[in-house]
Amino acid sequence: MELQMDMDLFEKLTVLSGAAKYDVACTSSGVSRKGGRGGMGNSIAPGICHSFSADGRCISLLKILFTNECIFNCAYCLNNCDSDVRRAAFTPEEVCTITMEFYRRNYIEGLFLSSGIMGSPNITMDLIYQTIYRLRKVCHFRGYIHVKAIPGADPELVERTGFLVDRMSINLELPTADSLHRLAPCKSRSTILKPMRQIQSRILDNRQELVAYQKAPAFVPAGQSTQMIIGATPENDYQIMSVAEGLYQKFRLKRVFYSAFVNVNGNSMLPALPGGPPLLREHRLYQADWLLRYYHFQVSELLSEDRPDFNIFLDPKCDWALRHLERFPVEINTASYQELLRVPGIGYKSAERIVKARRRNRLGFDDLKKIGVVLKRALYFITCSGKMMYRTKLEEDYICENLLRDKSQIPRDIREGGYQQLSFFDKEICADYQLAEEEIVPLRQQIGAV
Repeated sequence: MELQMDMDLFEKLTVLSGAAKYDVACTSSGVSRKGGRGGMGNSIAPGICHSFSADGRCISLLKILFTNECIFNCAYCLNNCDSDVRRAAFTPEEVCTITMEFYRRNYIEGLFLSSGIMGSPNITMDLIYQTIYRLRKVCHFRGYIHVKAIPGADPELVERTGFLVDRMSINLELPTADSLHRLAPCKSRSTILKPMRQIQSRILDNRQELVAYQKAPAFVPAGQSTQMIIGATPENDYQIMSVAEGLYQKFRLKRVFYSAFVNVNGNSMLPALPGGPPLLREHRLYQADWLLRYYHFQVSELLSEDRPDFNIFLDPKCDWALRHLERFPVEINTASYQELLRVPGIGYKSAERIVKARRRNRLGFDDLKKIGVVLKRALYFITCSGKMMYRTKLEEDYICENLLRDKSQIPRDIREGGYQQLSFFDKEICADYQLAEEEIVPLRQQIGAV
């Protein structure tokens, strides 16, 4: 493994933004912060990082590794110490320069910074801390920042960094300790969970400090998240979701991310995946995760040891409803909020609107459509004033046959060939963002000359 020292800044950016694309554990900021006098940037709570804000804007962050050099030999990782890839590393000053220049051009609204392990966990975590400290205190950047805490690093370094960032994450990597030991023998579940506990404990203590001393600095105000790779090891959906449920309960994580395994190394220990990455399975796990966090479901309601995997053709909520037809139909004008949440086609916001709207008038199907209910799913499971929308049979086979005609059960991106990671340097992306070549070339020249 050789770290190339003669790269210009633009070459480093190309290498290290590409190296970061398999890390999906970044999400909306969850916090709002105004720039204020003397600072640059702000953080908007509705979302950062290739997401959509509440007002419909597409917003993004700069997603890079500090370095793709790594002392570990994780079989699933493109940047492991045995991989023959081009190596690069930023300096703290370079990360600050790139972040500020991209922000000034309105390309990004924040930074997601991860890293390989360079030298040791402490060396890497200290470099990340120096970078974020400089970005906040010297460059006065007040936009959203999400960093990866490095397992095995000094807890003091993790805490110092936590007072400068909005969100921190530590990748669980694989669902079980056995799989982690087999594919990443240099890592252990204990070294991953230890900083998770530290961050969660410090978040709780900090909340009490903020109540007592309103001017106390906030520690990781947007919470922490993690990521699991799906499909590299034989765990079923029931095992994966049980791990996620435990993480939410024990560590109060904001998000668990699921990353469909991509065999980038051709390692014989890893599955060949002739059908490509398990994107549809990843999608079902995200849908189930949403049910846990917002719809008051438990994993034991969705899956079991006898039925350990999700129905690949139906989303988990529709699948659950078909297996519990004794609970339906639900009367829209009298059902509780919790009962409404269980109806396919009714989201948690739609359920709130229904509860508020029916205080004034009895609701009909036209009202539900205006509220935002997806009637093509919900009509089999609801009544309005005792009547169903059409004559339908409350039979599993009949409803299932009709639901399968709904093309939205499988996302269009998956039907048409899979997702693609965005890059700042793709010509197609530049066209979408209306960035002309005459804008890209001077930028390359400028950051390459720093």
